[in-house]
Amino acid sequence: MDELAADPSIDAVSVVVGNDLHLPLTKTLLEAGKHVLCEKPLAGSLADAREMAALERNTDLVTAVGYTYRRVAAVAAIRDRIAAGELGDLSVVDGRYWCDYSCDPGAPLTWRYLGAPGSGALADLGVHLIDMLEHVLDSPIVSVSGGSLTNAIPTRPKPLGTVVGHEIGAVSEEHGEVTNEDSAAFVARFASGTSATVSTSRTAFGMPNGLSFGIHGNAGHAAFDWHRPAEYTFNAFSGDAPTGPRQVIVGPRDPYFAGGYPMQAPANGAGNAESFAYQARAFLDQIVGITDEVEPCATFADGLHTLEVIDAVVRSAASGGGLVTVP
Repeated sequence: MDELAADPSIDAVSVVVGNDLHLPLTKTLLEAGKHVLCEKPLAGSLADAREMAALERNTDLVTAVGYTYRRVAAVAAIRDRIAAGELGDLSVVDGRYWCDYSCDPGAPLTWRYLGAPGSGALADLGVHLIDMLEHVLDSPIVSVSGGSLTNAIPTRPKPLGTVVGHEIGAVSEEHGEVTNEDSAAFVARFASGTSATVSTSRTAFGMPNGLSFGIHGNAGHAAFDWHRPAEYTFNAFSGDAPTGPRQVIVGPRDPYFAGGYPMQAPANGAGNAESFAYQARAFLDQIVGITDEVEPCATFADGLHTLEVIDAVVRSAASGGGLVTVP
């Protein structure tokens, strides 16, 4: 790290290490004059996130956090439709991010399972969902209630160690306690007055990357499912009657598609690669001072806010589901 920070040929760095290392590495890089794009979650703890947000406030360097799903064409198209009033006054919102990467009870007890409550499925998956819903609705979450944290697999076998040469995935017969959540659920209330039911899980069998949401208003409905990234559902009034639910195929008319996808024909669904590419483009544009072509990246302040929402969910769960205000 010291060698990287001291290298004058490096202007910007993407931090993609374990969550607890985000603060010390970011601090070192900013002190060395490097622009920083940090992976989500912003930090391994709320205290670290607050310090990173303070670093951001006191630097002229570009700082950003990686919320790639903002860059999905279908997600951005739904955001535009809501902003244009095509759904009318919003009434029902539901979001979920369900994955199955932790379904195997024989998977070793790595750092991902050893953090405080809120550092499990919420920090890994929930941060994306929270940010995406706020982005699509263009409104921050101001309170949560009904918080619930659960564990489907309370213990896991301990790894044999981190010594170089051990076979990857090798574990001992001894088990240790999983200290954070496999699944979480809560009700979020946005500054706009809209409420949403939100759930996330890392032990949802059959869900390789089940990020999805549905938004209903008094004049329309829109929904998206990452397992079908080339389309989104839309239903609204046409004259005096609803059009009926229909699948809208994303294409060059939609945000991020034109000039960004390898093939400029409709139905070429997004992958994570395109989202990361657009995020990198936005980050580099910000460094050179271009901010009017691609929407700027989420900030450290945005990343801090997401972790404050997660902290509110944890406190709600600890109180039996009580209402908790987000700072």
